[in-house]
Amino acid sequence: MTLPITPGSFHPLGASWDGRGVNFALFSEHATAVDLCLFDSEGRETRVAMPWRSLYVWHVYVPGLGPGQRYGFRVHGPYAPREGHRFNPAKLLVDPYARALDGAFDPRGPVYGYRQDLTRGAYVADERDDAASKPKGVVVDGAFDWGDDAPPRVPWRDMVLYELHVKGFTRLHPDVPEALRGTYLGLASDVAIAHLQALGVTTVDLMPLHEHLDETTVSARGLTNYWGYSTLAYFAPDRRFATRGGDAVREVKGMVKRLHAAGIEVVLDVVYNHSCEGDATGPTVSLRGIDNHVYYRLDPREPGRYVDYTGCGNTLDATHPQVLKLLTDSLRYWVEEMHVDGFRFDLAPSLARGEDGAVEHLSSFFAVVHQDPVLSRIKLIAEPWDVGHDGYQVGNFPILWAEWNGRFRDTLRAFWRGERKVIADLGYRLTGSSDLFADDGRHPHASINLVTAHDGFTLRDLVSYATKHNLANGEGNRDGLDDNVSQNCGVEGETGDPAIGARRRTIARSLMATLFVAHGVPMLEMGDERWRTQRGNNNAYCHDSELTWLDWSETPEARAMLAHVRALSSLRDRHPIFRRHDFLTAREVTWLRPEGGEMTPADWERPARAAMAFRLDGGHEDDSFVVLMNGEAETLSFALPPGPFRVVLDTAEGALPGAIARGAHPVVAGAFVALVSVGAGSP
Repeated sequence: MTLPITPGSFHPLGASWDGRGVNFALFSEHATAVDLCLFDSEGRETRVAMPWRSLYVWHVYVPGLGPGQRYGFRVHGPYAPREGHRFNPAKLLVDPYARALDGAFDPRGPVYGYRQDLTRGAYVADERDDAASKPKGVVVDGAFDWGDDAPPRVPWRDMVLYELHVKGFTRLHPDVPEALRGTYLGLASDVAIAHLQALGVTTVDLMPLHEHLDETTVSARGLTNYWGYSTLAYFAPDRRFATRGGDAVREVKGMVKRLHAAGIEVVLDVVYNHSCEGDATGPTVSLRGIDNHVYYRLDPREPGRYVDYTGCGNTLDATHPQVLKLLTDSLRYWVEEMHVDGFRFDLAPSLARGEDGAVEHLSSFFAVVHQDPVLSRIKLIAEPWDVGHDGYQVGNFPILWAEWNGRFRDTLRAFWRGERKVIADLGYRLTGSSDLFADDGRHPHASINLVTAHDGFTLRDLVSYATKHNLANGEGNRDGLDDNVSQNCGVEGETGDPAIGARRRTIARSLMATLFVAHGVPMLEMGDERWRTQRGNNNAYCHDSELTWLDWSETPEARAMLAHVRALSSLRDRHPIFRRHDFLTAREVTWLRPEGGEMTPADWERPARAAMAFRLDGGHEDDSFVVLMNGEAETLSFALPPGPFRVVLDTAEGALPGAIARGAHPVVAGAFVALVSVGAGSP
């Protein structure tokens, strides 16, 4: 069948419907020809040559096509892996600008660009057609009634961030309608929003929503990449979380609109550092077949080999203008068309690596984002590490950026398991990490403070597991004590010992309390407020099961932890002294020894105990507080400054608020006590 075609335009990239037909545009610098492949409802393919090329963009306009049309590309060019080229027109390719996908990826099909049955491996092209094994792009109509939707624009200092998995959050919620559980609309349901609001959450950080592929090593074990950090299409929302696959775009928009109406911002976890295609032995699904030499970082001495700063087999080449365009076009699409409020960038240093591989703090990616009129006005959060030799970059991102503060996480965990050596570092972490962020013009909110995240132990498991385990049943992996900075309080795993249970809950409450009184942005991990466990699995990326779904059962422990976190969030919200825009001055914070008196340099350098206290002066704007922290394994008495005080928080098991005068105040092992001044004057 011959279709009428016209040149159309090289802009915008992707498939664009104008009401009369569809314009298709695909960038490929090194291709010799490109075919547009159109598929009908029965899967029959019609190929349309794209004879027009402008500025390395192949383009064609097809009248009469519209929303719902399924399509892909076949790209011709040299199959020369040793030179970095992997063109193979036998392989159907997903449009990197596709707004939606249809159909499944079948790893059992001939989806590899090379002959796997030959000893020469990746150097001989596989000429079998794989269209039946590949997902296809779908032309979409982006119309949506946004009404009066507006971004909440929560000030950074007022944020309470909550990281969640869209499916795992509501999959087991008994009060979410069954058809909506585990979906975008389930997250937008009244009960889900009410839970977030009661926690004081201002901003949700959603684990990846982009369409992804399961790694073949994972699917071969009958598992899936539940987390989704294996991106296929940077514009297309994941169909896993839609009530109907074809409605994913509309349902994401509906979710964002409802969350905004509740005053909750939406931040997306995005994976622009690598793609789902893996290393040189991976499948050819999209970028590899479109223009491998452009999209991926290749070893200049051996272009057949990928440079891997991500641990996932490949790294996108953010030094190339077209890759920068792809990433920033995707970001702007999600802001302008999907109305999201910001992004958390997975393995962000990989986006800042220059031609020589070193992290450049004035890299092209940062420069483009900084000047962009859309992207420079949203929330930007970096995961500040990758797997390069210099991959740990906490505190080294430019202005406009906040960062997951791994130093905060590790220092808090170490202190609350009794390590004395971290006292000096703890002082910085509690006051916004000025040593990391103050010298480049940033503020305390540049520190995203976390105790737990999706990648690692849950809060409950953090105080219940400490030893290294090797699992043979496909559950993932558990790392050792030094990797996790965890503790088990004397027994590995779950126990019925009431004393150990009480100590674990005390330490967990102390970790949460420290998180909420520290300057910076507190981040909660889904389910920690309900005492969730993954049975010691700290890398459950491949589990889409009750192991990773949030259990909404009403247990005494879940109710108690939920009440504790709500109280902490309320305390922070009521008192601006915990939500500072600027770093504290020496007049506003005083560091105290447990026995009284201000700490000396020797106390910081050679602490005698994992215990400390500090006083926050609220001045004329707020109350003043004294915070007592005992990470030791025994009860300690703290000498209080002039009072009287009222206990507003005590994390010890069974503790009750009360008024105390000046004098000694006992703090049980592993506990945190916050005191507010009462009566005239500030302490």
